[in-house]
Amino acid sequence: MTQKVADKTPITLLPVQQPDLSGDHDILVKISHSTVLMRLDGQFVLTDPVFSKRASPLQFVGPKRFHNLPLTVAELPRLDVVLISHDHYDHLDKASIRALAAKTAMFVVPTGVDQHLRRFGIPANKIVVLDWWQQVSLGSLTLHATPAQHFSGRGLFDKNQTKWASFVIESSRRKIFFSGDSGYFRGFAEIGSHFGGFDLSLIETGAYDEMWADIHMQPEQSLRAHLDLKARFMLPIHNSSFDLAMHAWYEPLQRLANAAETYDVPLITPQFGAVVSLGNLALGVEQHGYWWQDLMPPETLQNTEAVWLAV
Repeated sequence: MTQKVADKTPITLLPVQQPDLSGDHDILVKISHSTVLMRLDGQFVLTDPVFSKRASPLQFVGPKRFHNLPLTVAELPRLDVVLISHDHYDHLDKASIRALAAKTAMFVVPTGVDQHLRRFGIPANKIVVLDWWQQVSLGSLTLHATPAQHFSGRGLFDKNQTKWASFVIESSRRKIFFSGDSGYFRGFAEIGSHFGGFDLSLIETGAYDEMWADIHMQPEQSLRAHLDLKARFMLPIHNSSFDLAMHAWYEPLQRLANAAETYDVPLITPQFGAVVSLGNLALGVEQHGYWWQDLMPPETLQNTEAVWLAV
């Protein structure tokens, strides 16, 4: 289940692709960790932007990214929306927020996270604050803040002083679920029933431990969350970028792949920078294979079987 500590980081930098953002069709690009760029109805949405080398308050120490960035902040298009799920350092990065400020029309955040953004220099009129089950319409997009089971805090004395959330992103043609961070809980089924299912789920799959089950899902629980949400296609996030737990870097994707095959769930696992067409997600399943297997020690493939947990 959990591999030796020596496998916690890749031997070499992970491969990335250089995305082509031309055209106007709906696309998705996984940039890093939980940082995902989407174009929907011609509007660009970016989730949990972390462009710094380390997921840490200090850039000379802390977890360092396993790969180069397929897009820098300077290479990003103008952004209509930046979504932030909560205030942990691997999701809310001060340097990235400041760098994005000039090219971002609106930041959408859970209750209390706006205080961080204002301290970072973002004007209040560029921040929308949502509590769970609240929504905002920006252009043709409607963004809903939905529940998650997690916690917040950036220091020793601010635990749970701000809220955390998952998000539903609705365009004229699609419904996409973005999990942020969460333990497995019955709220996923409630969200799935409320919205009538989703075209695509972007679900946390990585940086877990059995002792953290209340706040981070194991891969099999991530798959169950996807099924509870009544989503058609699943794309795992929160993996293959930073060493944040005691499992091998490739274990989350491999365990999820095994579980998805068992339940016949269509899984999209693009390399960082690869362009996924949101208009043809079935093609995405075919085009984006299990790239991490080429970088795994061969003897470990048979040792990463799905571990079914009672939930």
